[in-house]
Amino acid sequence: MPLNLPNLVTLLRIVLIPLIVGIFYLPDAWLSFEEKNLAATGVFIFAAITDWLDGYLARALNQMSAFGAFLDPVADKLMIAGALIVLVQLDRVESVVALIIIGREIAISALREWMAQLGQSKSVAVAFIGKVKTVGQMIAIPLLLFHDDLMMINTQWLGTILINVAAVLTVISMLYYLRRALPLARG
Repeated sequence: MPLNLPNLVTLLRIVLIPLIVGIFYLPDAWLSFEEKNLAATGVFIFAAITDWLDGYLARALNQMSAFGAFLDPVADKLMIAGALIVLVQLDRVESVVALIIIGREIAISALREWMAQLGQSKSVAVAFIGKVKTVGQMIAIPLLLFHDDLMMINTQWLGTILINVAAVLTVISMLYYLRRALPLARG
């Protein structure tokens, strides 16, 4: 396990996940509800920036590793799942939407592992639709965590629309990957 700078940044993202969740368990005397929303949003945005930063550092410092390639998507999935579970608990996201998104992540991770064992990992490499889905989630989740008007924008309304669009894109991307993988799995 190479502990280079990009991998340390990825590990930091994993460490931040319980903080996003834990903020909402702090006593109200410590942070008001609005302050909890703001703090969780800030931590999530910082964690999302580390997602870009670790990849940038790995390329810029020529420190790409198999461990980093494994850890980065795991950190992303944990971050999204943790935030969605909090949002379901806070009644800001429908449980079916969270189940679709989290379930797809688990299914596609398993599919990628299976395809790698068959020597066909390139058939389920990240596609453009998967990237669009991720961008939708990364914009929607902070809006839903913030949960207050921002410059006359109802963040709950906009976040709900974006997370629902991301859920639809999640299903479409899952079908895309399955369609690419199933013919290879039969052979």
